[in-house]
Amino acid sequence: MSAFWVIGLIVGYFGVLIGISYLTSRNQSNDTFFKANRRSPWFLVAFGMIGASLSGITFISIPGTVGENSFSYFQVVLGYTIGYAVISLVLLPLYYKMNLTSIYEFLKARFGRSAYKTASAFFLLSRIVGAAFRLFLVANVLQLILFDDLNIPYYVTVTVTILLIWIYTFRGGIKTIVWTDSLQTFFMLLSMGITMVIIADEMNIAADQLLTYIGDHEQFKIFFWEDLKSANFFGKQFISGAFIAIVMTGLDQDMMQKNLTCRNLKEAQKNIFWFTITLTLVNFLFLSLGILLYDYAAINGIKETKDALFPAVATSDLMPISVGVFFLLGLIAAAYSSADSALTSMTTSISVDLFEIEQKQSQQKQVHTRKMVHVVVSLTLIAVMMIFRYVIQDESVINKLFKFAGYTYGPLLGMFAYGILLERKVTDKWIPSIAIASPVLSYALDSSLSYFYDFDLGFFVLIVNGVLCFTGLSIISSKASSSSDSKGG
Repeated sequence: MSAFWVIGLIVGYFGVLIGISYLTSRNQSNDTFFKANRRSPWFLVAFGMIGASLSGITFISIPGTVGENSFSYFQVVLGYTIGYAVISLVLLPLYYKMNLTSIYEFLKARFGRSAYKTASAFFLLSRIVGAAFRLFLVANVLQLILFDDLNIPYYVTVTVTILLIWIYTFRGGIKTIVWTDSLQTFFMLLSMGITMVIIADEMNIAADQLLTYIGDHEQFKIFFWEDLKSANFFGKQFISGAFIAIVMTGLDQDMMQKNLTCRNLKEAQKNIFWFTITLTLVNFLFLSLGILLYDYAAINGIKETKDALFPAVATSDLMPISVGVFFLLGLIAAAYSSADSALTSMTTSISVDLFEIEQKQSQQKQVHTRKMVHVVVSLTLIAVMMIFRYVIQDESVINKLFKFAGYTYGPLLGMFAYGILLERKVTDKWIPSIAIASPVLSYALDSSLSYFYDFDLGFFVLIVNGVLCFTGLSIISSKASSSSDSKGG
């Protein structure tokens, strides 16, 4: 694919996003940036959340997992449905009742400032790494298919990538994101659908035979019951999927900030319902695309696998130019629909949770602080992506992301679960130590089981981590029950 096509597509795409930003950021304020004035249509939020949830990692990495793991990832997706039900019925009513800007303000009310700051710090760590993972994957593809040939260094690619996101988010914030994410979700799904149709046509598979072709394929295996030690075992993946959905959506400021822009609780719950159905279907289609990509690659002698498979097939000289164009469009849309909201939510969390600007600063000072934080977060993402360039060498990025999330979101799971399920008081000053100890112990346990028993916890490490944090809180609560320095909700 020529540089003209790629550059033209990028320029045109971001021209549209910047235009949307201009229209949605007029008369902007901090309330606009953080909450979109609580006027977002629920269906727009639901549609945009699909792109934010999937990201460039799903677009590339999920089809690539089919070669080694068949459709085992769909076990995780089925678990998502349970997690989203918990979000709709338990977490959203709590957040709306408390009228929160940051969901971690719940922990401040329940435990105290130490818990509040600790939760915010773990979210920021999770989001910085997660957003950098997603953008790293896209930047690598763009570097491979375009910028290397133009002798443009990787750090320039990364810097321009972040700069473009900053340009269309720095004024309107979450209000802009609700609209741009919906547009980007549309482009991503359009890209996936057209790519599937074209590849099927190249392989002489009729449209009415496509589902039969997928269903009869040897890689079409969803449920894995055979090996309890395997990371693909159904019980591990299904239960992990439920908790991944709870923590990476329900306990994540990024995803919940969109939900909290809906007009009321009923509309937010309606958003989650339709989002769940659509996301399940879309993940199934991405896995189906993986089968087509691997078969097409085998037929045409394309050797790439995992994360390199989709880019290699889509940009191959064997495919029509339209496939490469739609691939790039979908990849850019998927990546930026998650990265832009991550940048906005991290700005919100630092401004509201760490600096507490809503309580401590005037309106004018709040806007200044928020803009400065937005710049610093952008620079931090650039630095982390540069580090990843030299650290990540192999393995599907989706697996690395979820495994890392198991360690960083586990303390959030433990704190929220304890705060919601139990009414006992906890010594707030000890909560940071518990939150740090639980992922350390989880890592030690996971490594020991793998080394001595060849037992892989997989994504289940998230639950182990959450249980350890919950247990630690229970221990310090028993000591704090009669103490005068304990914090109540």
